Amino acid sequence: MARLGETAASLAAAMARSLLPNPSPAERAALARAKARLDRLALYPRPVDVRRVRLLHTPWLFALPWFRRFDGYEAGSLVFLRHRLAETSEDLIVHELCHVWQSQHRMVRMALSYLWEGYEHNRHEVEARYAAAVTRDPR
Repeated sequence: MARLGETAASLAAAMARSLLPNPSPAERAALARAKARLDRLALYPRPVDVRRVRLLHTPWLFALPWFRRFDGYEAGSLVFLRHRLAETSEDLIVHELCHVWQSQHRMVRMALSYLWEGYEHNRHEVEARYAAAVTRDPR
C-alpha cells in the first residue's frame, strides 16, 4: 500500500532498488567521478543527488528498436548502459548523470520537451553534451 505523498514512480524505483544487488565499488567510484565533474557546474540550484542513482549494464534493452541508437539511457535514478561499466566512457556517465540532475529539478518539463523539441537539438541533450565537454580532462 502506498504511503501518503508517494508517487507511482517513487514506488517503482523503490521496488527496483530492492531487487538490485548493492552497487559495486567500481559503480560507486564512477558515479563519484561523474558527480565531481557536474559539481563544477552551476546549472541547477542544488547539486545532483547520486544517493539512489544506479548504473545498470542492460545490453538486452539496447537490442529493442527504440533504444538501438543509444549507448546510455536515463530513467529517473536508473541509468541503463549498453556496455559494461569498465567499457563505458566517463563522458557518457557524465552525460546520463546530467539527465538525472535535470530530472531532479524538472522531470515533467524534461520528459515533455522530447515531444515538442525532438532529440538531437533538445535543450536537455544539448546541456548534457555541454556538461560532458566542458568538464572533460583536457589531457
